[in-house]
Amino acid sequence: MITLPSPVAERHCELNHALQFRRSFREFKDEPISLAEAGRLLWAAQGITSLGGFRTAPSAGALYPLEVYLVAGRVEDLPAGIYKYDTAKHGLVKKADGDRLAELAAASLGQLWMSQAAAIVAFSAVPERTTRRYGERGRRYVYMEVGHAGQNVSLEAVALGLGTIVVAAFSDAEVKKVLGLPAGEEPLYLMPVGRK
Repeated sequence: MITLPSPVAERHCELNHALQFRRSFREFKDEPISLAEAGRLLWAAQGITSLGGFRTAPSAGALYPLEVYLVAGRVEDLPAGIYKYDTAKHGLVKKADGDRLAELAAASLGQLWMSQAAAIVAFSAVPERTTRRYGERGRRYVYMEVGHAGQNVSLEAVALGLGTIVVAAFSDAEVKKVLGLPAGEEPLYLMPVGRK
């Protein structure tokens, strides 16, 4: 387990500023992001905000079907690899070694620009966590939840002076293979992030 720095904001960013300057970025500088910045992006996605286990993004019935991964290419003090975000401990669990950005770019219908990002925040879901309570309607709730979490990452990126974009055009089977997702877990979003 790699413990991430506390996500407490080091600087203040007005929400209106983040909303106004949120843009989709596809061109990134060849520079790393810090481990603290990566941690803040992950916390924005699914960080725990209360003793009751509630998170930064709303979830139907507080069932939390989302899983979040960091595909690190150039993150300071973190070897390249695939890491699963542990929400309870605000930490990373290594799943695979090596820079996998180019593999994800190829799996994303050849969007090779993605490999220039410092990292990719990858969202997946275990829909059964939600559908067992809400039936097929629960799938809709899962998609809504990943939208909430993705927007949180977008706004946190603005606050950090980073660029990101939401990518959903990819081969599910290929992304699932690159990330090593188990049966019952589906890829939903890829968010390349880096310096703009």
